Amino acid sequence: MTRIIEHFSEISANYDAVYCDLWGCLHNGQRPFAEAVRALELFRDSGGLVLLLTNSPRPKASVEIQLDGIGVARDLYHEVATSGDSARAALASGSYGKNVFHIGPERDLPFFAPDPDIPGLENINRVPLDQAEAIVCTGLFDDQTETPADYAAIFLEAKNNGLELLCANPDIVVDHGDKRIYCAGALAAAYTERGGVSHYFGKPHPPIYDLARTRLAAAAGRDIDQSRILCIGDGIMTDVLGAINENMDVLFISGGLAAEDTATRPQPDPQKLEAFLQKHSLSPTATIGHLR
Repeated sequence: MTRIIEHFSEISANYDAVYCDLWGCLHNGQRPFAEAVRALELFRDSGGLVLLLTNSPRPKASVEIQLDGIGVARDLYHEVATSGDSARAALASGSYGKNVFHIGPERDLPFFAPDPDIPGLENINRVPLDQAEAIVCTGLFDDQTETPADYAAIFLEAKNNGLELLCANPDIVVDHGDKRIYCAGALAAAYTERGGVSHYFGKPHPPIYDLARTRLAAAAGRDIDQSRILCIGDGIMTDVLGAINENMDVLFISGGLAAEDTATRPQPDPQKLEAFLQKHSLSPTATIGHLR
């Protein structure tokens, strides 16, 4: 059974570093959560390393600029690892061809920007669907109005053409302010349901954790044992499942995506939390309503 805690400081001394999710944990897409910022500041000031581990389809630099814009100071964290960077490396390898059809908003175009750290990206071309060798999905064209059902025709043509889909963000939904919107993971799941083949590079899949370990070691100047790293996140099938698959401890933020299921006000109802976790057959190391 998961342990319900009131404050991160109750367990933080057990860890040298954290992999902290962004949406639902540190911010809501519009503003940072003051208590979460303070909790990470205290951990940082005690010598802990903070790596932001996000299923954002954008490159690290783009995520940092986004965080600047909503008021998350750069001195709060030491490194960033994104699903987008993991997917970009796979795309740059040439394993999916050079000509790709992009599903996603214009704000995600930095995904395709040449990067000296990822050789091969400069060879990737965005082309119409009928000329593509694969699909890259970073999100919906318009996540404010569309749903996966709007992509039925695109997916039918893509499947008939034998195209595989690279999903740069495995999240199904995310809360943007007070609105819940679909992410690239919802489209990848819909494509798979229609008989297509989808590939994932963010949480809970291994590539993003490999990237995180490399970047954390570089920031620390040494390898950090996984037993001394805590994952923090609100996605039961991304953050929690990914951490457990990697044999890492995880602090589940029940007041994010699972707020209603766990009756988090501001802490989760123990019985509803247990029922929710049993439903998914997962048991996080600890649970807290909101990071604080």
